Amino acid sequence: MTESSEYLPEVVYGAEQVAALDRRFIEEFDVDGFELMQRAARAAYEELAHIWAMPGTLCVFCGPGNNGADGLLVADLAREGGWEVHAISLVGTEQYSGDAAKALSRYMDKGGTVENFSNATIEADVVVDALLGTGLNRDVEGDFAAAIERINEAGDAGIGVFAIDIASGIDASTGHVWAHAVRADATATFIGLKLGMLTGEGPAHCGDIAFSALDAPDELHLEQPYVARRLTHRRLRKTLRPRSRNQHKGDNGHVLCIGGNRGMGGSIRMSAEAALRSGAGLVSVVCHADHAGAMSQARPELMCLGVSEQASISTLVEACDVIAIGPGLGSDAWTENLWHQAVASDKPLVVDADALNRLAREPFERDNWILTPHPGEAGRLLDWPTPKVLDDRVKAVQTLRERYGGSVVLKGAGSLIATPEELWLCTDGNPGMAVGGMGDLLTGVIAALAAQGLETSAAASLGVYVHARAGDQAAAAAGQRGMLPTDLFDAIRSFVNPGRS
Repeated sequence: MTESSEYLPEVVYGAEQVAALDRRFIEEFDVDGFELMQRAARAAYEELAHIWAMPGTLCVFCGPGNNGADGLLVADLAREGGWEVHAISLVGTEQYSGDAAKALSRYMDKGGTVENFSNATIEADVVVDALLGTGLNRDVEGDFAAAIERINEAGDAGIGVFAIDIASGIDASTGHVWAHAVRADATATFIGLKLGMLTGEGPAHCGDIAFSALDAPDELHLEQPYVARRLTHRRLRKTLRPRSRNQHKGDNGHVLCIGGNRGMGGSIRMSAEAALRSGAGLVSVVCHADHAGAMSQARPELMCLGVSEQASISTLVEACDVIAIGPGLGSDAWTENLWHQAVASDKPLVVDADALNRLAREPFERDNWILTPHPGEAGRLLDWPTPKVLDDRVKAVQTLRERYGGSVVLKGAGSLIATPEELWLCTDGNPGMAVGGMGDLLTGVIAALAAQGLETSAAASLGVYVHARAGDQAAAAAGQRGMLPTDLFDAIRSFVNPGRS
């Protein structure tokens, strides 16, 4: 088991797909279901004992199904390990059946006792959530909702919270919260990674993730459909190869950044500098005339042109390889002129911020662009309320790609990238990146990778990965709170040279 994302599997599944893996493991590979439960319990307890190394008081909340059975087996192992264990059942013990009943008998035959849920304040050193598991598809109510609230109160009071397979109340396929969900410090999960743990509300509720395949053979996963693939450093190294010694700036692409209306010059400057730091050979900026001089002085490597609302930028559009448009673009006549010139070209586009809002007003489809909305912008593009986007981010990003073409990045915790070939998931990044301007950097990184010759789908997915890893490196250096977008520049440079990082 491990909590490092670099050691998590690349393939990510929905709830039904993981259930299918479980069935195949038992039926096709002749593994006893109860033995599989025991393996899961041993893996979970190993992780729990690693995080909370000194035995103390352990409170295990058990539901009636297989997740509750896993909890009872963990309780049994914890008793053997020296913990004072309180196993709490949310249903009468007579409701346990099959392998769950076998787990209950094993626990009680060895001296364990099971208490009924009393909705009292929890007094323990660690709480184990084994309530609901991955099959949940409706709102949590009654005693289960009350138990989750007590667990979260315990966590808020400093008691450790450890979830088995997934934090109860989280939809394993989407990351949606079914009215109430446990907020765990760590989660031990098995057989296959569940997408809902890694996107939407899932990361905030599942905490650090430890994975065990339970000794499943590689063949188990070969023919099983999956939802998405995680972005990893291995793919970055494979795609961004070292440069030839005889390259010149013209070989590394020319990015044209369009934005920075009056009072908003900082946005497009950050995009443009991110493009430079990501390896673009040339970066031009079209912005409001108010900002061009200051921008050139602050970053002389940028070629800045301040324009009026009637200006033609056809020469720059023709000269560039990729257009990044949107940061600080605004929504006036100046905006309209530049927007129409950009989309009239056949150059690949990276579309963000105000340009996405412009597109939402007059939607059309295009193959050679990358859209980078946050959930609010995605809602406007789809004419959906933002909560609907958040409830099923996979459906949202796939619908955006179907409607608008190209590749689509749905930003947020567990960013999703829908390309014509694959759905990608980014499990890197951190809450310190939740600050204005981070998306402007991402626009520049993606545009630079596309300008250097990557297909737009690869530029979109790897740009998200570079941006997220850079954010993690910057946070590791000085903490998440107070981190600025410009703090990422050195780290971006490091990650676009993957042989060095």
